[in-house]
Amino acid sequence: MNNFNQNNFKADLKGINFSKVGVITLSTDLTIEQDYRKVCYNLPIDIFFNRIPFLNPLTHENYIKMADHIYETTNQILPNEKVDVVAYGCTSGTIEIGEERIKSEIHKSKVDALITTPITAAIKAFKLSNFKKIAVLTPYPKEVNVKVYEYLIKHGFDIKSFSSFNLNYDSEIAKVTSDSLVQTISSIDLTDIDCLFVSCTALKILDLIEDLEENLKTNIISSNQAIIWDSLRLSKTNNKIDGFGKLFKLH
Repeated sequence: MNNFNQNNFKADLKGINFSKVGVITLSTDLTIEQDYRKVCYNLPIDIFFNRIPFLNPLTHENYIKMADHIYETTNQILPNEKVDVVAYGCTSGTIEIGEERIKSEIHKSKVDALITTPITAAIKAFKLSNFKKIAVLTPYPKEVNVKVYEYLIKHGFDIKSFSSFNLNYDSEIAKVTSDSLVQTISSIDLTDIDCLFVSCTALKILDLIEDLEENLKTNIISSNQAIIWDSLRLSKTNNKIDGFGKLFKLH
């Protein structure tokens, strides 16, 4: 063909009926996207990720700096389109910044979106399950753990034990092995608790929860498990989900 000649066709267009969930994940997080895909890959839901600038180590100052990027990061998820749910994917960051500031920044862009965070979702799950006595495992340094502890106490929970790997970088947290997680959780006294809360979206705990719950005869809720569960509830996606713990049986 010596001269350009374009063939034009009429395309059939149709609306998309799936709920849209936007997920804000830390620029340093190696885990949360994979966990969303594991649970949601075959569900009638569309998920759109965007990464928010964040610098390790895990400090109050770095969490607060991140807050200034929430509006911009949200606005870049399907600009000018409605998103049904926005999930802010940082547990300790939510506690440091505050849920109200996070909601305010997100609603500047996605006015009608329902909003969840890992700690928001975990507390919903605790209350729906009537869990009051909680053991906590985190990978965070002590100064972050104190804030997590105080936040849970403020919301009315009885913290029976608090354990940590004392790590400062998401890249380290994502490398915590399955064996290390299983051995650590198995060593925690779970006899007088309603639930073990495993905090942090970077920990690779999701695939272990169901077996641990069965073997240890306990309830476990993790950050990613909770935020995914709440994202699905808020988007009215009620499909049966197996393999990722008892939480997904709770509606």
